[in-house]
Amino acid sequence: MLQAQLTIDPAHRVAPVRRRTFGTFVEHLGRCVYTGIYEPGHPTADEEGFRGDVLALTRELGVSTVRYPGGNFVSGYRWEDGIGPREQRPRRLDLAWHSTETNEIGIDEFIRWTRVAGLEPMMAVNLGTRGVQEAVDLLEYCNIPSGTALSDLRIANGAKDPHDIRMWCLGNEMDGPWQIGHKTALEYGRIAAETARAMRMVDPSLELVACGSSGSSMPTFGTWEATVLEETYDLVDHISCHAYYEEKDGDLAGFLACASDMEHFISTVVSTADQVGAKLGSRKKISVSFDEWNVWYLSRVQAAEPGQDWPVAPPLLEDHYHLADAVAFGSLLITLLRHSDRVAAACMAQLVNVIAPIMTEPGGRAWRQTTFHPFAQAARHAKGDVVRVEPVCPTYETAEFGAVPVLHAVATRDETETTLFVVNRSTAEPVELELDAGALGAGTGTGTGAVRIVEATTLTHEDVYARNTADDPDRVAPRPNTSHRSDPLRIVLPPVSWNVIRLSRA
Repeated sequence: MLQAQLTIDPAHRVAPVRRRTFGTFVEHLGRCVYTGIYEPGHPTADEEGFRGDVLALTRELGVSTVRYPGGNFVSGYRWEDGIGPREQRPRRLDLAWHSTETNEIGIDEFIRWTRVAGLEPMMAVNLGTRGVQEAVDLLEYCNIPSGTALSDLRIANGAKDPHDIRMWCLGNEMDGPWQIGHKTALEYGRIAAETARAMRMVDPSLELVACGSSGSSMPTFGTWEATVLEETYDLVDHISCHAYYEEKDGDLAGFLACASDMEHFISTVVSTADQVGAKLGSRKKISVSFDEWNVWYLSRVQAAEPGQDWPVAPPLLEDHYHLADAVAFGSLLITLLRHSDRVAAACMAQLVNVIAPIMTEPGGRAWRQTTFHPFAQAARHAKGDVVRVEPVCPTYETAEFGAVPVLHAVATRDETETTLFVVNRSTAEPVELELDAGALGAGTGTGTGAVRIVEATTLTHEDVYARNTADDPDRVAPRPNTSHRSDPLRIVLPPVSWNVIRLSRA
């Protein structure tokens, strides 16, 4: 058994926990919208056609914000197609995902869904095939109370109150040659600046997100951010990051260390943004919107050939996650929390069916994938301030990231309790973790007022590739970890595991 120590010191405060860290993403892609959040005639559907079982799981997941309508989809989207009477809405070819978009769901229906679900919407505008005027028109339609052509059209379409969307993405992944309307950094920086300036003429208080790199492996990574921010620095609040990870060539140990790349990605983007700010003589700090992240087996998609037809809501990117995926996913979530001083928002991509924590059957069941659990537990228990912790533990060698600590962790703390989120990356060895909680302001041990573990759960399985299914939805789920009972501040973490440890005074 490996040995490790971890000191929790509230003086190592990073920032308050940001609820927007627990955002997600709904794109018109595959079955995310149709037979995902929306399925008229489903036994649980409400009068709007929204699936009640998916709504219940979304609330349980603890989602705070939701990005919409894309993603690659938005770069060819005409928002006007999705408003007004459904029977009059046009069907369009979706070039991004080689599908037919029926436009049964548009901005008004989506906003109603977010209100029922209790979520904050985050809207993306099309800067691929469209530009400044269309973005301003959408803003007018959504946010102006009344008295203009487009705000009155919204009212006529049944939305009396403005949608009041505060956070807007200026396009999506415009650095990627796969993107409809792909641009160079300078081309994108100019249209993003023009769009941001016009939108702020309508409402100066908006939060605007400029497109950063769609991955740290992009050949333009770094130079893209620098060029875009030189054009937009005083006009935007955030720069986006996107990252997806998968196990490659059976290298499980390397995959479990993938958060090392995300750590580097965030630090590099922050450094680049601060360098641009210094060059411009600005005291403003640009934050990161990590508005796409997840485990995604992208190599399987690249190997697939598109069909010749244009189906409606075909099953696309429906990865079925196993235990190891959930542990790597949890480590990515730990990274986002560890950088809460500069990561202002994050969106797990996506919510339902498409590389998602929630899966559904058309007309049938919905269930939790393995990745559902780390997200739901962190969203529920991360409160107060983020406290940076650095376990003293063994390391192991990886081909891609070099020496990596076996444990990856972060803590959060409020007035009543401290919660520790820890991943054991070892593929074979449990780790006995000794906690030093003396800095929390009370003694340790078993006496009155002593800090002790009050609850601990572990997500693990003897088969690291075990998955949940509709027939066995709880095969991989958090279980109580009682190994601390003989010592209130010592706990054993199984190999390949996600762990939540709550501490409080006796």
